[in-house]
Amino acid sequence: MSGSYWNEYRSKLCSADEAVKIVKSGDRVNFGQIVTPTLELDQALAKRRDELQNVYIISSSMMHYCECAKCDPGQQHFIMNDLSFSVAERKMQADGLVYHIPEVLHEIPEFFRRRPSDVVFCCAAPMDDRGYLNLSVTGLSLGAQLETARHIVVEVHDTLPRVHGPHTQYLHISKVDRVVEVENSQLPLHLPVIEPTDIDKQIAEHIVEVIEDGACLQLGVGGTPNYVGTIIAGSDLKDLGVHTELLADAYVEMYEAGKITNMKKTLNVGVSVANFAMGSKKLYEFVDDNPLVHVYNTDYTNDPYVIMQNDKVISICSCINVDILGQVSSESVGRRQISGTGGQMDYHFAAFHSEGGKGIVCLPSARFNKKTGKYESNIVPSFIPGTVVSLPISLTGYVVTEYGMVNLKAKSTWERAEALVSISHPDCQDELVKACREANIWRKSNKILGSAG
Repeated sequence: MSGSYWNEYRSKLCSADEAVKIVKSGDRVNFGQIVTPTLELDQALAKRRDELQNVYIISSSMMHYCECAKCDPGQQHFIMNDLSFSVAERKMQADGLVYHIPEVLHEIPEFFRRRPSDVVFCCAAPMDDRGYLNLSVTGLSLGAQLETARHIVVEVHDTLPRVHGPHTQYLHISKVDRVVEVENSQLPLHLPVIEPTDIDKQIAEHIVEVIEDGACLQLGVGGTPNYVGTIIAGSDLKDLGVHTELLADAYVEMYEAGKITNMKKTLNVGVSVANFAMGSKKLYEFVDDNPLVHVYNTDYTNDPYVIMQNDKVISICSCINVDILGQVSSESVGRRQISGTGGQMDYHFAAFHSEGGKGIVCLPSARFNKKTGKYESNIVPSFIPGTVVSLPISLTGYVVTEYGMVNLKAKSTWERAEALVSISHPDCQDELVKACREANIWRKSNKILGSAG
């Protein structure tokens, strides 16, 4: 039986140039995402520029400047659209070559069920004798994309780890139209661990104070969440669980220190659940054929009603700005897209509804402007017009800077203002109090800066 699968595999094997001929003008085409970009297919499709019109390309946090965008600055042939911007896509945006698709991460699989793609490009680890390709470290919404796509083209990479999970982690050769093999691949992309700053460390220390034994962790991107893992690894905490969007190197450090057992979870007991892994070679070696790590799509990992079934969910995400009412911006500065909503809202909401859980957003209190020689507060009176609100005031819970942690839940506007000013940079507090007064949300009895009140 296994021989027939290999015969079918060989019949679908072709070059990247041949594989992309399946794309037609007007098609919706999904590219490989995050650390598993479909580089060969991107390059091959770019060569077909003059043959195609209005190909709608969907990507998510691609780590490279897309060849299809680069070759078509007029966007007559390829239209780039992204679910969550990366550094490379921010450069593409500055050149006017990519558009953002607003999203809440747990809903993205449903996007593709309701509006299927014509062609999906994806990466996979080599096929097994039962005819299954493993989709490796990138879950995201790939299962739903493949479930509904008219055509599937797979780049098979000999260096990709095989990662355990549900049926969405596997793709049978019978569902595939074309296969492109990439030997000695550089995927998954190895990313350096983000070294924490002194401010990151101070913020992390405030956060770890509220983490209890048996907590279920979700650490976001950045130096602060990474350092939270480092502190936990050296702490007395025990029996921690993992149900997260991103699986990063910090989890390996905690696992090796014996802090993660997953035995206190309600769901997936004994197993770390993630949506994707992104980090160093050590991380990818850790997840490779590890039965205690499972990758799921976002309609499971990011579904608030799934997450909240675990007790003591601790969600830690970074943000860009918080305003004096507690609105959180994590994805844009004005109209300039920095990232996407991602899973921040999913996990923040779920953590509040988890027994003993806490949704935490963190940011440095200020940034230093070398031109003016002054600090500019990241806690602001109001956002720059056009800025996307990632968390509305009604959902925001804990906010942390290097000056402390406050909980905004169940607080009125003046109490929120007082709390946020208390963790703002000292050099910026007078201006914030002035703004609060002008907005009629500062009381004379406020504890902070009483002389100014």
